[in-house]
Amino acid sequence: METLETDILILGAGGAGLFAALHALQADPSLDVTVAVKGLMGKCGCTRMVQGGYNVALDPRDSLERHFMDTIVGGKWLPRQDLAWRLVEGAVERVRELENELGCFFDRNPDGSLHQKAFAGQSFDRTVHKGDLTGIEIINRLMEQVWARNVRRLEEHRAIALVPAADGSGLAGALLVDMRTGGYRLVRARATLLATGGGPTMYLYHTPSGDKACDGMAMAARLGLPLRDMEMVQFHPTGLLAGPDTRMTGTVLEEGLRGAGGYLLDGDGRRFMADYDPAAERATRDLVSRAIYSEMRAGRTTPMGGVWIEMKHLGPESVAKRFKGMVERCRDCGFDLAGGRVEVVPTAHYMMGGVEFEIDTSTAIPGLFAAGEDCGGVHGANRLGGNGVANSTVFGGIAGETMAASVKAGAPLRDPDRTAIDEAVARAEAPFALRPGDLGDLRERLWNLMWDEVGILRTDAGLRRGLAGLEELRAELHRTGLADGDRAFNLTWHDWLNLESQIAISEVIAAAALARGDSRGAHYREDFPETGDLETTAYTRVTLDADGRPRLDMVPVGFSIVKPGESLIDGDAGAPPASAAG
Repeated sequence: METLETDILILGAGGAGLFAALHALQADPSLDVTVAVKGLMGKCGCTRMVQGGYNVALDPRDSLERHFMDTIVGGKWLPRQDLAWRLVEGAVERVRELENELGCFFDRNPDGSLHQKAFAGQSFDRTVHKGDLTGIEIINRLMEQVWARNVRRLEEHRAIALVPAADGSGLAGALLVDMRTGGYRLVRARATLLATGGGPTMYLYHTPSGDKACDGMAMAARLGLPLRDMEMVQFHPTGLLAGPDTRMTGTVLEEGLRGAGGYLLDGDGRRFMADYDPAAERATRDLVSRAIYSEMRAGRTTPMGGVWIEMKHLGPESVAKRFKGMVERCRDCGFDLAGGRVEVVPTAHYMMGGVEFEIDTSTAIPGLFAAGEDCGGVHGANRLGGNGVANSTVFGGIAGETMAASVKAGAPLRDPDRTAIDEAVARAEAPFALRPGDLGDLRERLWNLMWDEVGILRTDAGLRRGLAGLEELRAELHRTGLADGDRAFNLTWHDWLNLESQIAISEVIAAAALARGDSRGAHYREDFPETGDLETTAYTRVTLDADGRPRLDMVPVGFSIVKPGESLIDGDAGAPPASAAG
């Protein structure tokens, strides 16, 4: 096994990972920084797929307080408030950095100011964007900056374990698989950043790319770190429904369509959202997703089982100009977004839950830091559209600065726990010794189980069926082997490893959802439809026992800045009303 040594190891090359690399080197250009990524740098992950934009309070009529209140009310008072404040505060600094230092070309108004569009659940139009291809603009500029620096790139390297120190003093580094050769590589680091992203790809309809499998959360949980808010899986209301034989199904048609005035129609062409919420199509994602799912369950659907989105009343030429990327994507799938209707379905999009971390991105394990969608606590029960890429870039930059400071302060290269390495290799090698089976069937059963039982509408009985089904899938996976013993570019092996992570995190999601006996934000219990007492709000904290099964506690939320019933905004122009905030 090859061993590398580095000052800083960054797992993941999305917005969080790349910003961490840049900020670490800005703090100390002499640092040895290594970025390991499952795919190719700048060409994979979720940040690149961001269409909508970046929430930031820039307009004089807007404010940090308003953005903060939108985030807290939208999150149903579950966010950790110091993290939410750091998000909205840091977004102002970070968007200026993106524009003026990295060279991002965001859309502008005629007077030269940044254009900010409407996104649901917000009391002010504050979403900065580059058409509907914002993520590509951000990642391309970040990638150029990283390439221009002396950063070691381990592309097509999959992290399979976070390796503790032999003496228990912290983290020694991570164990990786070089996907090109199938060989194992141990990377020892003085500081390691978990920035692999979340990606709820365990659901039938999902937006993230196939390489996302919640690996980071699974590795953190195996190491004993607590995960919070894991029941809070966000479904984007409008995933493209292009049929069962294309991966385009589930990809997002972004929220700006509804913010601009797009209509949602049932199978008969009737606009239905006003039946569910006064904010209609501009209600938050959780409300719109539940409404669409209810229409689907009632049978009022389009030919492929979803609903329609319609934009033509806004003018086909205007729509084609404003939403060029989505119009072209829909055209490739046989739909006319600008002048006709497109079939859509709620699609699993983002995980509000994740590893518990501090405002400086440190975790409970010395030497391990976390940023981006791997983390919980920033968004609470519902992430506002546009807060996701802000979260990754704000806390990614903080992580880089914090890790550089820790190295400067003398963070050691810890000796790795060789037993932990051996156990990780044995776990990864296990499927090669088993009788080959049908991983495709297992994956589809997982998709349908999570969609039906642990999805948009939940019940006690359904969640228990989900947990029982996941237990069966876990056992079956561990009886299922691979037909090809070659490790090099063995994609079936990586499918197996993906399923192991997905099933483990699915069990955590289901256990947390079963424990939360009320409805708030993305978590809706049909048997407990009311939101509980906000003043006694608690969040779910899950750890894994020795057998990998979830153990759960309910932890009171600390209202460190504002309490339920209070607002940071004077008068009646505060955060959005409950109907618009989810």
